[in-house]
Amino acid sequence: MSRRPFAAVLAANAISTAGSSLTLIGVPWFVLQSTGSAGRAGIVAFCATLPVIVAALVGGPVIDRIGRRRVSAVSDLICALSVGAVPLLHHAGLLEFWTLCALMAIGGLVHTPGLTARYVLIPHLAEHAGTTVAKAAGLYDAVSRGARMVGAAVAGVLIAGFGAETVLFLDAASFALSALLVAAFLRGIPAAEPQRTSEKASFAGYRAELAEGWAFLVRSRLLTGITLMVMVTNGLDQGWSSVLLPVHGREALGGATALGLMVSLFGGFALLGALLYGAWGGRYRPRTVFAAAFLLCGAPRFVVAAFTDTPLPLAVTMALSGLGAGVLNPILTTVMMEKVPDALRSRVSGVTTAGCELTMPLGGLAAGLLVDGFGAGPALLAFGGVYLLATLSPLVFPTWDGLNDRPGRVERTDRDDRAVPARQAVSRTEPAAPCPVPEGRSPHPSGK
Repeated sequence: MSRRPFAAVLAANAISTAGSSLTLIGVPWFVLQSTGSAGRAGIVAFCATLPVIVAALVGGPVIDRIGRRRVSAVSDLICALSVGAVPLLHHAGLLEFWTLCALMAIGGLVHTPGLTARYVLIPHLAEHAGTTVAKAAGLYDAVSRGARMVGAAVAGVLIAGFGAETVLFLDAASFALSALLVAAFLRGIPAAEPQRTSEKASFAGYRAELAEGWAFLVRSRLLTGITLMVMVTNGLDQGWSSVLLPVHGREALGGATALGLMVSLFGGFALLGALLYGAWGGRYRPRTVFAAAFLLCGAPRFVVAAFTDTPLPLAVTMALSGLGAGVLNPILTTVMMEKVPDALRSRVSGVTTAGCELTMPLGGLAAGLLVDGFGAGPALLAFGGVYLLATLSPLVFPTWDGLNDRPGRVERTDRDDRAVPARQAVSRTEPAAPCPVPEGRSPHPSGK
């Protein structure tokens, strides 16, 4: 047993996530400064997130065949090149708007498979380190949130002092370092290498493997409900992080430093929320906690930003929203642990990620067009209203009571109302990557 592989993945993810927080603020700010158009910021967000759907949709079987270590390392290296090229071309006077969109699209296409490859290794790395899956998943999430908080705070200061191009260089370096750590320290871990199969690679076999992931998702009403709800909220969150919050920061908050503070507050209190839930969340019904947390982290920040033009009210709201957001991933991870078998982890993770991120390209684009057409205030209220409706679903639909299920209880699955004991639905209690939840997403989707 050795803790070095797990520690290396934690370090790689922390470095990469901190870099993503730099880009979360740096890219929208760079577009707003260089073009002055919220609509163009929305177009860049659209180009960055549209390829994510394709990558997540088809990437699961590819990850297993190529190997999780290789996919993670190569993904990060390509992202480093795509991000680093933006400031280099800008300084050379060669950066056209279409070039920026293309570079962001390349990063979006390759990033999600790398993120998925790292996440689905957690159970194996936990076993290798001699710890439990629950502890490893909690530590992984906590480190990510802490890195996101620090990265956002640093981004605001760096943009104010040195310009948005500087943070893009640093993000490129974070990708490269993450790739190096994964490539060096995951060598020799069987689960990180290509998965041997007796079948020859073929389009028909690939399609069958992909269909298995879709079929598993569709059979579970709860997982389908989660995917549909988060699909809506992720689109709204993408509009918030890529357009609405940067525009509000420029027009009302006084600049990039205040913007970085808002994102940092959200990330810091999300970490606190995750820790509090880990300590006391088991005492309460997960459905109730999940519904209350999503209501807290969703619509309020849009409404407060629409009606205030000073930092303090929004800062308080972002802190409370982060507190609610921190509760969500532990609940979703637990659901995935109980319901997804090890053999299907990459495939189910791929299709749930594709579903959850389906509206993200439209979210950034719609936010940009609304701001250009009607102003920031009406756009914020429109997004907040839709967010409120989406987050009411756990309180309205009985399917969500499945969040309260524990192993051994019966879960309703497909449309013909067959019942399958929860323990029989899984081969091992190991998590697939949960659907993304609000964390202030970066132009490199999934937050790295």
